[in-house]
Amino acid sequence: MRYRTFGKTGLKISELGFGGIPIIRLQTDEAIGVVKHAFEKGITFYDTANAYKDSEYKMGKAFHGIRDGVVIATKTQKRDRVGMIEHLDNSLRNLQTDYIDLFQLHQVSQNNDWDLLQGPDGALEATIKAKEQGKIRHIGVTSHSLPMAIKLIKTGIFETVQFPFNFIEDAAKDELHIIARQMDIGIIVMKPFAGGVIDNAALAFKFLRQYPDLVVIAGYDSVESIDQIVALYEHPNALTIEDMALMDQYRADLGRQFCRRCEYCQPCPSGVMITPAMGYRILAQRMSASVAVDFGRKAMETITQCTNCGLCTTRCPYELPIPEILKKHYDLFTKHGGVIAT
Repeated sequence: MRYRTFGKTGLKISELGFGGIPIIRLQTDEAIGVVKHAFEKGITFYDTANAYKDSEYKMGKAFHGIRDGVVIATKTQKRDRVGMIEHLDNSLRNLQTDYIDLFQLHQVSQNNDWDLLQGPDGALEATIKAKEQGKIRHIGVTSHSLPMAIKLIKTGIFETVQFPFNFIEDAAKDELHIIARQMDIGIIVMKPFAGGVIDNAALAFKFLRQYPDLVVIAGYDSVESIDQIVALYEHPNALTIEDMALMDQYRADLGRQFCRRCEYCQPCPSGVMITPAMGYRILAQRMSASVAVDFGRKAMETITQCTNCGLCTTRCPYELPIPEILKKHYDLFTKHGGVIAT
């Protein structure tokens, strides 16, 4: 594992980071073992959030005795001062620490979000004050909107930016990354597998390792998954013509309208299991029709509950026409033999 200075923060971190979402589904002891194994393999940068259920709590348990050896990044999606302070206090308590290395304003993708954050009694002022108090060492921002991410880093307020980047969603390299480098802003890559639709880890990281200044936060739910990704960094990167052709094939198969499984669309007030249902087409491409129907039945049966209220589309950072896509997937499901119980 190699280490680098993380932009203007001056923090020394591993070139490969740890994303805190997958350990949510693990029992606490198992999650602690996974996090500790990552540390033993040389990973020192850990990203989590208040929104990730008990991820912070599990990481806090795992970091006992090694706090000085790790760099902790967490987030708040609160836009107001009171909510931000509450989230920060929760993070400090759950992570069992008296300071956060990197505190990020989470999913700032709409102008309204930014207006609230910097307005009277907004979270931004409270975040800056917390940094002055030593509770936060550095301030970052995350977004799923490219124009908004560019606008945010140009303010000069943030020391890091976290944005999706992979061989399917690579638009960030054309402007966002260039400006961030010019301003010495640390770049954190989320969604290295495009929300799970890229199932070839070696291919995903061959693309990402072309940009050695990026810090990629992959999610791990087992020691085996950690070993698999860390092993990719033990050899020089070699991107071949065949690899590039395979990337092109993924792009062609997925098209433009695919779900990244960020889950911002949820919960659905009508009970539709949006995220798994949005993945049915890809599921069906990888499995036989009969297997896909059986595997996806629970989620697909909920699509009939959709009232076309449009709430999910307003929440989607990728502006996907979710009800329309769900209807197409439902039609495909029934074509494959899916029968909804009545």
